[in-house]
Amino acid sequence: MAQVIALLGTGLATVALGLLAYELAGADAGAVLGTALAIKMVAYVGVAPIASAFAERLPRRAMLVGLDFVRAAVALLLPFVSEIWQVYALIFVLQSASAAFTPTFQATIPDILPDERDYTRALSLSRLAYDLESVASPMLAAALLTVVSFHSLFASTVVGFLISALLVVSVALPSPKPSEPRGIYARTTSGLRIFLATPRLRGLLALNLAVAAASAMVIVNTVVFVQAELGLPQQATAFALAAFGGGSMLAAFFVPRLLDTIADRTAMLAGAILLATGLLAGTLVGFYASLLALWSVLGVGYSLAQTPSGLLLRRSARPEDRPALFAAQFALSHACWLLTYPVAGWLGAKVGLHATFAVLGLTAGVAVFLALRLWPAQDPDEIDHVHTTLPDDHPHVAHAERVGQGYRHRHSYVIDTHHAQWPREN
Repeated sequence: MAQVIALLGTGLATVALGLLAYELAGADAGAVLGTALAIKMVAYVGVAPIASAFAERLPRRAMLVGLDFVRAAVALLLPFVSEIWQVYALIFVLQSASAAFTPTFQATIPDILPDERDYTRALSLSRLAYDLESVASPMLAAALLTVVSFHSLFASTVVGFLISALLVVSVALPSPKPSEPRGIYARTTSGLRIFLATPRLRGLLALNLAVAAASAMVIVNTVVFVQAELGLPQQATAFALAAFGGGSMLAAFFVPRLLDTIADRTAMLAGAILLATGLLAGTLVGFYASLLALWSVLGVGYSLAQTPSGLLLRRSARPEDRPALFAAQFALSHACWLLTYPVAGWLGAKVGLHATFAVLGLTAGVAVFLALRLWPAQDPDEIDHVHTTLPDDHPHVAHAERVGQGYRHRHSYVIDTHHAQWPREN
């Protein structure tokens, strides 16, 4: 409930931010919004790994509540913005708090639900919460805009964060599991090291780029396409964003059932291919109904490529390393948006929206190709491997087979202190 309510407020602020950019910059709103979202991504990429290092030592509930209060305080100032630079400054502070909040929240879920089937369904519900926000927030915004100025929408963000904080206070959350004593640098970089050393996660990074290419086009250029190109009112912008969220929500309903029958790699690659194809098809879009249909298709691909990612992260780290790994995914995925948001904004303003569709579609296509190469089709959890550096009396090799100068055994393989790199194929 805390997640849903905070997301609803955030969704209203997202709609209002796009309209604020249009009020301040007119037809150049895409460039302004692209820059603002790029600043948001800088905060996400820079702050998330550092915050995860401190999250190992802090009570999760107190940390989540404190960050909700910070976000509420900053959102309170947004209605008073009158200059573009003020948008940029407040977005950086607001999203720095979100960069600490979101990975901590995500890493808590697998600790509450250790069973993989339960966790798969929890991921789908979490995805649905994001998608319901994508549908409900624009529709609510469209209704509110008939009676109030869009500046008033920012007040809903403040209320959402405050209610979220109260709900988090009302529950007991598991504290971080004790980990080996490590310095701040090691804790900050451990998630990144695990991520880049794990083949399936390197493939996930490529898929993150495809997801970022499609969502950047939707988030940055919907207001430009609808209001500047087609000359439609603010409510049409809200409904177009709702079409994207509706497609994503529809896919999220079926993802848990789908993952019971096909591999997560197959599902995620199918979603990314749909995103690349949809972006290239966007070069043909010329009227509002076709835009709504395309946004719905992109929403389906977005959810299909995104929802199973939590399963990959859960499979790829020990419980005590999950906060760092979720923070690494948060930072690296948003590094992709750091690239695609300004591309979507500035290309849309300089060379037109149809050319921007083509560039981002090709970007997504290259990302799919890289994912196919980086993520092996055969990706078992348990892997035979040999330890050559552990002493004979080390507990980890107590039941291993002696081979030459080392010990061979088989178990669920993740990168950690005893497994610094992925074993090569025999």
